[in-house]
Amino acid sequence: MNSLQKNDETKHNDAAVELISIKKTFNHRDELVHVLEGISGKVAEGSILTIIGPSGSGKSTILSLCNLMITPDEGKVVILGKDVQEWDIKELRRQVGIAFQGAPMLQGAVLDNLTLPARLHGKELKDPEKYLEYVGLSAELLSREAKELSGGQRQRLSLARTLINEPAVLLLDEVTSALDSISAQEVEELILRINREQHTTILWVTHNLSQAERVGDQTWLIIDGTLVEAAPTKQFFTEPKEVRTQQFLDRKRDLR
Repeated sequence: MNSLQKNDETKHNDAAVELISIKKTFNHRDELVHVLEGISGKVAEGSILTIIGPSGSGKSTILSLCNLMITPDEGKVVILGKDVQEWDIKELRRQVGIAFQGAPMLQGAVLDNLTLPARLHGKELKDPEKYLEYVGLSAELLSREAKELSGGQRQRLSLARTLINEPAVLLLDEVTSALDSISAQEVEELILRINREQHTTILWVTHNLSQAERVGDQTWLIIDGTLVEAAPTKQFFTEPKEVRTQQFLDRKRDLR
């Protein structure tokens, strides 16, 4: 892909991401905490997977494994048909982008934030304006200090920064949770546009059940490090098969 204008493509069943019997523990205050307990699942190329579950259940750990920020204790993560630990890490992080809640900015101007990812991969960013325009930001912001932007603008810039490396997979960790409702809706629509036009596979961690139901093709429920249920999103929310899934959905809906 050499352009931001990629034609729509039909989603198919090739797995862009596959987790195989993943186990992960962390040492917390000299105590082993089992964060993931044998997670297995596939994410179809070009699809959106929404990952939901209680805080601390292991959702963000799944994203970190896909970007080699951490490695599994047991099991295997396969990205685009290749074991994640066999990838050159710079190439992996070009292919697998990540955006976080709060959209942390680098020191400097908006232009500095856009050019650094390209420089890290030995590329020259020739047309930064088109990336800003694609995410709905004015080219006039290029000279603005990035940290002076609003929350919604920072999240858009964070996504533009990720798109520069033309990732095949995009990892999103609560990217709209800190935004007001209007900005959250705009960023959500932008992400759906990226998925539709770039055929980007997206793993999207969210606490917002309505959002998960709106945007997902597939949904996973993670509780206490286990994959309780994985199903097409419509089926997941209307006809869950697992008792724990129904209980989780009922509790969350009661809190609305």
